[in-house]
Amino acid sequence: MLLIFGLHSLKAQKLELVWETEGLKTPESALYDEERDVIFVSNINGNPAEKDGKGFISILNSDGTIKELEWVKNLDAPKGMAIFDGKLYVSDLDRLVEIDLETGRIISRYHAANAVFLNDVAAYQNGIIFVSDTRTAKIYVLQNGSLDLWMEGEPFETPNGLFAGEGKLYVGDQHVFEVDIKTKEVKKIIADAGGVDGLEKNNQGEFVYSNWPGRIFIHRNGQSIKLLDTTEQEINTADLDFALKLDLVLVPTFFDNRLVAYKIVD
Repeated sequence: MLLIFGLHSLKAQKLELVWETEGLKTPESALYDEERDVIFVSNINGNPAEKDGKGFISILNSDGTIKELEWVKNLDAPKGMAIFDGKLYVSDLDRLVEIDLETGRIISRYHAANAVFLNDVAAYQNGIIFVSDTRTAKIYVLQNGSLDLWMEGEPFETPNGLFAGEGKLYVGDQHVFEVDIKTKEVKKIIADAGGVDGLEKNNQGEFVYSNWPGRIFIHRNGQSIKLLDTTEQEINTADLDFALKLDLVLVPTFFDNRLVAYKIVD
């Protein structure tokens, strides 16, 4: 398929293609590990809602070359990922899987009661791990070895992308919400975001987010600026990551089976 990039906005921001990796199997999420200088990619490798044991995690080098295609296997439909204290946490339908980063061994599988479609994962201080369930409008939290319901229902509709920091959990949905982790007070901070999949911040602290059908935006000076639109080509833009050290946007293309790295150019 043709990859379209470098689409200009009114303020001239654009995405510049740096590299792309082929040979993945329905890649849903990418996560750069700065300490190890590698990229983890979750591969659904089948139906994103089916327990089939076909899913796996890949490790890529920071230049996009594949280091180990099937590093961790026998998952179902792995999606969002987060790292904390030497562990990789991966959502897998109704479970959160904890993996040792040094050995690749699965340490624990935490079941989320009444979960249907666990999606994105975000790590917060002291090992608190948040997980969204897009199908049931719930957010779960892993704390002290237990995965429990944290919030549910309005204003959330289809919560997906998560980003945590400085006392806040940011939730990408039809809008982007800011949730105070202590009080659970919710504020809408980006309206009409179009159904957020990946939600990250760049080196300037600006949100960069994706819509799964094929759109990527940067939120700058109070407005969302479209950087990419591959909807006509039917190339998805799933759960992206912003690799701060590399200054790259890492975009899994889902059914298109690639990971694409871009640089935001002003």
